[in-house]
This record gives sequence, structure tokens and C-alpha cells, in this order.
Amino acid sequence: MKFGPVPVGQAEGCLLAHSLQGAGRRIAKGTTLTPEDLQELQQAGLTEVIVARLDPGDLHEDDAALRLAQAMAPDAAALGLRISGAGAGRVNLYALAPGVTRVAAAQVGAINSVDPMISVATVPDYHRVDAAGMIATIKIISYAVPKAKLLVALAQAAGAIRVVLPHYGSATLVETRVTEDMPSDKGRAAMAGRLDRMGLSLSPRVVVPHCAPEIATALRAAPGEVLFVLTGSATSDPADVAPEAVRLAGGTVTRFGMPVDPGNLLFLGQLGKKPVIGLPGCARSPALNGADWVLERVVCGIDVTSADIAAMGVGGLLKEIPTRPRPRRDGE
Repeated sequence: MKFGPVPVGQAEGCLLAHSLQGAGRRIAKGTTLTPEDLQELQQAGLTEVIVARLDPGDLHEDDAALRLAQAMAPDAAALGLRISGAGAGRVNLYALAPGVTRVAAAQVGAINSVDPMISVATVPDYHRVDAAGMIATIKIISYAVPKAKLLVALAQAAGAIRVVLPHYGSATLVETRVTEDMPSDKGRAAMAGRLDRMGLSLSPRVVVPHCAPEIATALRAAPGEVLFVLTGSATSDPADVAPEAVRLAGGTVTRFGMPVDPGNLLFLGQLGKKPVIGLPGCARSPALNGADWVLERVVCGIDVTSADIAAMGVGGLLKEIPTRPRPRRDGE
């Protein structure tokens, strides 16, 4: 591609590099200049314009961006994606429904390493996305790119990004009380909001005394496909009441504790075919916490291992919340 100033009379068929005001109308950046455009510019007193002129081996920015998007999502609907139209060298990818993104960072990096003019920007891996949320933008930075370079990028593209949709449709939240009084429904409301945005329904409220046998009975009877436990007293050990209740019910506990703050006191387990998540107290707030990262993957059917949770420590220091009883201070 050749880029630079040319006399207006020689600019037919070139791409205008900067928007200009003609005698009677404005001509937008990126316009393929026609004789009528050139007449407008000449009547406005312009004798020279800055343009891009494609070489024989070049591909127009819109065509290149669309081809790359289609290569990244060869069966867009099956990948949970929608491909936008192309404009100004840009094509966006959107989620068809709520879910969790999976991004192959090495592939995206390989695409972006082919040529600086070929760029793909995405949300992070495991990012929760709502229906119609943008998850990637493909941009050809200049007005064209060599077709040979694009072909190299296309070879890296398939399977680079997708949206994993929710695997489950319902959940049960088991709450415990440490006195005869019913706990506030604040925690249930926060959890209902989290699940609703992922398309899951929450079964009727279950509140039991804070003891392992009662919790175990409630877990066995729970109708939801995913089980949550929110205790009136914080779970502070793998052998504490709520994890022990999962074992008493016939399940297993695969992880207690996570290197995400707020959210340290989460535990993860399994009861038959149902995942069980023991929620930290911060889950009573709708603010982001470690439980969100685990919940979002679990409800989408993504296996969450102890190693996965351990890896959440990088980036796991989340924003301080005003309701935290003991704010993090220097030296603590």
C-alpha cells in the first residue's frame, strides 16, 4: 500500500486518509474517491489530498477484518458468537447469550504477531459476558493489509475464542441460622441476581440450623442442579460444619479456601452429579468477589480444579468493599 499526498486530479479510486469538507458536503475518512468527490474537493479549493492507494497484493481493511472474524468463528452460532458487519476496518464479535468466554491467548498472540496492522483485542479468558456483550474486536489498523500476511493470520485463527453457555438451569441455596431468628434475605437476593444474569432459577428458600446433619439433609433434598451453602457463621476450616455436612450427605469436598480477597473462605465440592459451592460471607453483597469466578465457571459446566482456584491469586486482590468489617491496613 502506498500512503501520502497526491494531486486531487490523480486521486480517483484512492482511499481518503482524513475526512475533508468539500464545497457542499463532507467526505468521510476511508471513502474511495469518485470523480464527484474530487469535484467537490476541487470546488472547495483543495489541490492536494492525503490518500492510501492499494497495491495489487493488498486487501481492503473491511474485507480483511471480516475474513479474520469469520476464520476465528467459522460456525459462529455454535461458538455462541455473532459477527458484526465491517466498517472502518473493524469487525466485532458479540455473545449470543450469557456465558463465560474462553480465549486461547497463544493463538490471539500469534495473530497479533503477524503484522502490526492486524489486531485482535478480546476480553480476558473466563470473562463473564451478558447476551449481546462485545467480547472481541478485530481491527485492520491501516487501510489495507497484504493478503499474504492475512493468510498467515487466518491460519492461527480457528478456535481462538468462544462463549461457553450455562450448562445448568436451576440452583438451590441452603442458608443456616445460628439463632432462632431468620437470617436477612440480603444474601439470597444477591445470589438470585447472580444466577438470574446467567439464566438460572433459584428454588424456594431453605434455612436450617447451623449444624452438619441439618445441612446434609437439606442438601440431599435440594431440587436445584447446583447447590450453594451460605452459613450464618463463617466456615473457617475444611472440617467445619458446612464442609462436613457435604461429606455427611455423601459428597466430597475438593477445595477449601481460595487466594482471592474478598472470597477466601469459599469451598468447592460435589454431591452426586451436583456441584456444591460453599459461599464466603462476602457473597451476601452483589459486589464482585472470588465466589463469582467459581460460580460462573461451574454453572457453565467448566471443570474447576484445586489448581484452577490456586491460579486465581494473580489478579485476585479485588477492590475493597465498604462493608468489610476489618479493612486491609498497612501491616495487616
